[in-house]
Amino acid sequence: MSNEKHLTTSGFEGYELLDSGEHEKLERFGDVTLARPDTQAIWKKNNPEAWAKANAVFAFTNGKGAWKKNSEIPETWPVSYGDVSLETKLTNFKHVGIFPEQEPNWSWSAELISKLKEPEVLNLFGYTGAASVVAAKAGAKVTHVDSSKAIITWCEKNAVASKVPENSIRYILEDARNFAKREVRRGAKYDGILLDPPAFGRGAKDEVWKIEEDLLPLMETLRELLSHAPGSFFLLNGYAAGYSPLSFKQLVESVFPGEHVEFGELQIREQNTERVIPAGMYVRFSRSRAIT
Repeated sequence: MSNEKHLTTSGFEGYELLDSGEHEKLERFGDVTLARPDTQAIWKKNNPEAWAKANAVFAFTNGKGAWKKNSEIPETWPVSYGDVSLETKLTNFKHVGIFPEQEPNWSWSAELISKLKEPEVLNLFGYTGAASVVAAKAGAKVTHVDSSKAIITWCEKNAVASKVPENSIRYILEDARNFAKREVRRGAKYDGILLDPPAFGRGAKDEVWKIEEDLLPLMETLRELLSHAPGSFFLLNGYAAGYSPLSFKQLVESVFPGEHVEFGELQIREQNTERVIPAGMYVRFSRSRAIT
């Protein structure tokens, strides 16, 4: 049996989806309001007047995207999620360092971690580390793996700003596949694994990652790393165009047969309406029994 369920972010103290439509979304990150493209938002805007108040807009001109600032914005600014503080800034690729649709997964992993004794958690393709910081604050020892030195530095800043206990996060600058294989050779086990692979990317030594070729072999490696104990958990996020939540669900079930998985869309709910923006997909499970 599998349970399909959409996970919806309704906002949190540091974030709101204020309006959406006409291939854009208007969001509040902390004290800054941003307008960004979103191909899913094909409907009409509810409140066109609100968009004039955006502090910055990401727009494409002649095929090239760039931010246009309508007011003074700090180079970086904080966004709060509970007792976590996440540094936010405008990047060249319309992102700001936070994917708020992950909020239901943050709370899910934190709850599971809080029930385990000194859990070890592996976060592959960890990006700026919101999930790593949340896991560490919940009591985990986290191994955070990413192939970008700048991104790992960003995660370190988030950990410091969030007052993560010293030595709770181990930072690894390496290709995710190479690291996972080495961990298998040394007999490592993790109580939780978080996996958020891109469709395409490059490792720390310019190794090429293609999700259509590399995801299944990586998943099979991770099967060897996940603890067999009750309470161990696994989360796969997906943003790759061309795949459905059902595809990812069947992938996870093929690698971890017998697990009761949840799967579905990640969504962000618009403030004061029932509209949502589809924002990716997930598959996750927590073991209720020991695996022999």
